[in-house]
Amino acid sequence: MTTTHTGTSLWPIELNPSDHPASAEARTAVLADPGFGRSFTDNLVRATWTQDEGWHDARLEAYAPLMLDPATNFMHYGQAIFEGLKAYRHSDGSIRTFRPMQNAERFANSARRLAMAELPGELFLGSIEALVRQDRDWVPEGREKSLYLRPFMISTEIGLGVRPANQYEYLLIASPAGAYFPRGVKPVTVWLSDDYVRAAPGGTGEAKCAGNYAASLVAQAEAAQHGCDQVVWLDAVERKWIEEMGGMNLYFVLGSGDSARLVTPELTGSLLPGITRASLLTVAEDLGIRAEEGKISVDDWREGCASGGISEVFACGTAAVITPVGEVRSRTSGAWQVGEGGTGPVTTRLRQALLDIQTGEAPDRHNWLHTIC
Repeated sequence: MTTTHTGTSLWPIELNPSDHPASAEARTAVLADPGFGRSFTDNLVRATWTQDEGWHDARLEAYAPLMLDPATNFMHYGQAIFEGLKAYRHSDGSIRTFRPMQNAERFANSARRLAMAELPGELFLGSIEALVRQDRDWVPEGREKSLYLRPFMISTEIGLGVRPANQYEYLLIASPAGAYFPRGVKPVTVWLSDDYVRAAPGGTGEAKCAGNYAASLVAQAEAAQHGCDQVVWLDAVERKWIEEMGGMNLYFVLGSGDSARLVTPELTGSLLPGITRASLLTVAEDLGIRAEEGKISVDDWREGCASGGISEVFACGTAAVITPVGEVRSRTSGAWQVGEGGTGPVTTRLRQALLDIQTGEAPDRHNWLHTIC
């Protein structure tokens, strides 16, 4: 039976959940070893935008394949954006998300850059509330486990005209996620990309759009050929300034002990403004660690590791929270180790502090958590 959910967002969402949800036994089997992005919950949320009606027909329904015309706009011209965030089950049984309105804001910014309809924050948050409440049994227990939420939007006008579409579909799906590092946090080896560029000034680098990730895959494959886990991107103009790693932002630890400070590449318009990145600037300050935005060149990185001036490097993002970098390889700049090649104390401390906030094991001093149920 269809009902209407308004939640705290005041955006009405029709509820018509799946009439064939997974059995408790099947769900338990998935949650025992969920991996990442392999299994999905019983339902999804979707809404439609048209020029005449704006955003309408928001509804929760059974997870199912999409039926698309071969001439659907996004498949030809790439108007497709997405976000990623997590819902955590806390020790008191409540389920909370971390800074969802920052994801909503970035989603709207991405839409604006790709000339798409901007999704209201109330609908973004309301869709998350509706899906997580309906599929709350899919939220796993455990400090390193969560329900990964993937909001995305595609242009759905049918036709081959090269212009902004006149119709869009917003969807939200959810997938239980296990520990990103099931055998413990493991440093990665990275490949500096000399031949490819992720984004250029004036481009779509600060938008979370599908095309950015498609364009990165050839460099990621090159990294794998050189025994590396991830690719690190350089700026498009001078080809010497560090920008980001794969889909994650980077942090450099300068010095050590009480004198350690953090530097993360400044946002230039070609870097993704990561929510984890922004949160760590604040968490570091809370811990008494000086943190700032700046510029780090390839030479700075190599020479800093050689002298000990750069003691640790890590990447940060929603999926892994923090990933230490242990070794760097490059076709033109050689190879070098970061610190002792392991996970440094500052990296460990920051990861612990942020996870403690996200999972409710530390006070939420900045009101970052949003309770869903």
